[in-house]
Amino acid sequence: MTPHIKRLATAFAISAVMVSLVGCQKPEGPAQKAGKAIDQGAAKAGQAIQNAGNSIQKTAKGNP
Repeated sequence: MTPHIKRLATAFAISAVMVSLVGCQKPEGPAQKAGKAIDQGAAKAGQAIQNAGNSIQKTAKGNP
């Protein structure tokens, strides 16, 4: 085999393995979905707290 064909065969084999691994992922269960919802809620709450803190600092400096 020429080096070019070896590289092509290697790339094809790696691609086949990657595609098969992606196809084997399990769907998310209820616990994972709940965990993601909690994480998103915490992130939104953190952003709201940050915004409130920035507003307080602006008001304290006299910048409405």
